[in-house]
Amino acid sequence: MKLNGNAKLFLAIASFMMALAIAIGAFGAHGLKAIVEPTMLTTYHTGVEYHFYNTLGLFATSFMIYLKPDNKKLVLASWLILIGTIIFSFSLYLLVILNIPVLGAITPIGGTLMIIAWLMIAYAIYKD
Repeated sequence: MKLNGNAKLFLAIASFMMALAIAIGAFGAHGLKAIVEPTMLTTYHTGVEYHFYNTLGLFATSFMIYLKPDNKKLVLASWLILIGTIIFSFSLYLLVILNIPVLGAITPIGGTLMIIAWLMIAYAIYKD
C-alpha cells in the first residue's frame, strides 16, 4: 500500500498518540493511584479515555484520507481531532498531576474542537 503524504503523516501521528495514551494510562493506573484522590483519578481517566477514542478516530480519518486524498475537510478535521485531543486530555492530565484547577477551564475548548471535527467528517462523508 503506497500512502499519500497526509495519510502517512496522520497514521504516524496516530501511532505516536496511541503509544502515548498507553503510557499515560499506565502511569495513571499505577503511579497516580496512591497519590491522588479517587475523584482526581476519575478526571485523569476521562482524559485517557478521550485520548484513546480520538486516537482511534485519527486512525480512521487517516484511512479516509488515503481513500480520498483531495478531501481538504478530512485533513482539517484530522488536525482538529489532534489539537482537540491534546487540549482536552492534556489539560486534564496536568490538572491532576500539577493540581491546578484552572486548567479545567480550557478542557471544553478541546472538547469543542473534537465535536467540530467529527461533525466536519460527517459532512465530508455525506457530501462525497
